Amino acid sequence: MNTQELVALCKEEFNAAFGENPQKIVLSPGRINIIGEHIDYNHGFVLPAAIDKYVCFAISKNDTKDCHIISLDLNDEYQFNIHDKIEPITKNWVNYFLGVFSQVQDKIDSGFDIVFSSTVPIGAGLSSSAALECGFLFGLNHFFDLDLNKEQIAKMGQKAEHTFAGVNCGIMDQFASVFGKENHVIFLDCDTLDYQYAPADFGDYTLLLLNTNVKHNLQTSEYNNRRKECEAGIALIQNKHPEVKNFREATMEMVEDLKEEMGDVVYRRSKFVVGEISRIQELVKSLEKNDFENVGKLMTATHYGLSRDYEVSCDELDFLVDNVLLEEGVLGARVMGGGFGGCTINLLKKTEVENVIEKLSKAYQEKFGISLTPYQVSVSEGTHFYA
Repeated sequence: MNTQELVALCKEEFNAAFGENPQKIVLSPGRINIIGEHIDYNHGFVLPAAIDKYVCFAISKNDTKDCHIISLDLNDEYQFNIHDKIEPITKNWVNYFLGVFSQVQDKIDSGFDIVFSSTVPIGAGLSSSAALECGFLFGLNHFFDLDLNKEQIAKMGQKAEHTFAGVNCGIMDQFASVFGKENHVIFLDCDTLDYQYAPADFGDYTLLLLNTNVKHNLQTSEYNNRRKECEAGIALIQNKHPEVKNFREATMEMVEDLKEEMGDVVYRRSKFVVGEISRIQELVKSLEKNDFENVGKLMTATHYGLSRDYEVSCDELDFLVDNVLLEEGVLGARVMGGGFGGCTINLLKKTEVENVIEKLSKAYQEKFGISLTPYQVSVSEGTHFYA
C-alpha cells in the first residue's frame, strides 16, 4: 500500500465511523539507522533517517469530552474520557496513546476522534511505536495549541514508552521520526541532542531492508548484559586514563593496552564501541563526498563488529549479509536494530534490487524454511500534515 492509498483508507474509514471527513491527516514515519547500533547508551552518535513508511492518523476534535481511537490494522478500538484517571492497561497498543495523553491531559479541553493505520511493519525494528507516539502528539499539539517544539515532542514520546509501554528506549527513534528530512540522515549526538543533517541522496543506489521475520528472545537479557559489559570496559579505561569521560574520548590504543586486564568479552565489547564511534564519523564524511562505496564498506564492517565482537547477530542475519555481499551491485550490508533478528539494511544499485530479492528470498527459504520480507525504502520527511 502506498502513502496515497493509506491516506484514502483512513479518510474513508473515518467517514464511515464518524459520519464526516477528518479535520487533519498526520503522517508519522518509521526510521532506519544507517550505522551506530548500541552506541546511544555508550555516549556516542547515531545516524538515523525517517523513511517513507508511515503511521497515518485521521483526526478531528469533537464537541464532547470523549476520545475514540480506532486501529484499522488491529481491528480494535478504545474509548476514554478526557477526565478519566489515565493509567497503563492490558491493551499494549493503547498504552502508547495513553502514555502521551497523560503528559498533556491538563491542557486538553475536548474529546477527539482518531482512525489510524500503518505501513510501518511491526516488529521489524523500524520503530512503529515511536511513529505512533510522535504522530499522535503532533496532532494534539495542533488541535489544542500545546506550543510544543520538535524536541519536546520527541522527548515526550520517549517518556510515554518508558512509563506506559515499559520499554527503556533511547531517544533516537522518536528524534528521527520527528526531525526526519527528505534525502538527509541525522547525525545525532545522543548525549546533548545536538544534531546536523548529512546528505543521503544515493543517486543510482538505494536502501533495501530484508526482514528475517525472526526475533530471538535473547534481546532484552542480552541488551542488559551488553550495557554492564560496556560499563566495565569504560571503568577500566577511566581507571588508567582518568581524563576520559566516556567511550567517545577513548582510543583503540587504550583498549588494546588493557586487553588482558579486560578479559576477552569486555575487550571485544569495548573494541566494537570505540570502532563504531569512529566509523560513524567517517561515514558522515563519506556521505558528504557521495563516496557510496566507502559507505557500504563501513556498513559491512559494522555488521561483522556487531556479529563477532558485540555478539548481537544470529544465524539468519549473518546468512543474509554473507550472501547478499556476493551479489553484483551490492556495496554493503548489516544487521539493523538491537539484533537477534529483525532486518538487514543493504546498500545496492537500484537496477539490482529485483535480482537480489529473488535470489536471497529463495536461498533464505531453502536454508531456514522462512519467507523473507523485502522493503525498499526512501529517506523521507519527519512527522507532518498530509496536504
